Formats: sequence, C-alpha cells, structure tokens
Amino acid sequence: MSAPQRFASVMRRYRLWPGQTDLGWIVRARSPCLASSAHAGGGPRASAASDDDADSFTVVKERPADPQVKPPPLFKVILLNDDYTPQEFVVHVLMRFFFMDYDKAERLMLLVHTTGSAVIGIFPRDIAETKSEQVNQYAQEHNYPLKSAVEETDAD
Repeated sequence: MSAPQRFASVMRRYRLWPGQTDLGWIVRARSPCLASSAHAGGGPRASAASDDDADSFTVVKERPADPQVKPPPLFKVILLNDDYTPQEFVVHVLMRFFFMDYDKAERLMLLVHTTGSAVIGIFPRDIAETKSEQVNQYAQEHNYPLKSAVEETDAD
C-alpha cells in the first residue's frame, strides 16, 4: 500500500476531514495501516507477511476533557452626580461612550441626577476601567467635573 493510500485509510478510519492532520491524540504501536512509519527504521518492512502479525494494534487514547474556564469577574461603571455638569453633556457622554440611544441616556442621566449615582454598565475589568477613564478624560477636556468610578460587582 502506498503512502497516500495509507494516509487516506487513516483519514477514513478516524473520520478526519481533509486538512485535519492533528493525530497527536492517537497512539500508534505497529499499526498495519502505518507500518512504514511505525517501523523503527522509518522505511518499509522487510517482508509483507509481517504486516499481518497478530501483535499489530492501534490504541486510541481519549482526548482530555476541555478545561473549565471561569468567566472573567465583572465590574460596574458608576457615574457620579455633580451640580455643575449640564444634563445635555451627560446625555452626550452616555451616547458617545456607552452607545445608548437618546431616550435611555436621558433616563439614566435623570437617575444619576436624582439619586446621586447610577450604574451605567457592567463590563470585564479592563473594559470598565477604560470606559471610566475615557469619560473622566473627556469631561476634563471640556472643563466639566463629571466623574465616573469602577466597582467590582457582588459575587452571586
């Protein structure tokens, strides 16, 4: 059997699709379909009769289970109220950095105005810190004292 025929036989045997050549999870020991590659010398065996040996076998080892990956911890971005930042600027910031529509941004702005602070979004730590810093920097560039903070969510 030629090398391409052996390869096609392995592909059919293990139900692999063309292009998938990762056979690392298969342990081979003197397999008849891969006789030349299992031979210590790497070349063809001396006799064709030895391909039908009773001790030829293929052992299939189970793939290890996929590791359980925990989702990243989430952090809240909190917008803090002040008496000097115009409401329209707060709405603009919410629309620009948190991609809210006008109605939702206005509702959140009023919530911040009446309660003193409100959770604007919940994100992984890096994204939450980046958004908070963007809001703080943008407000500072426009000479407004608007501030936002990042706080870890409660572990439920």
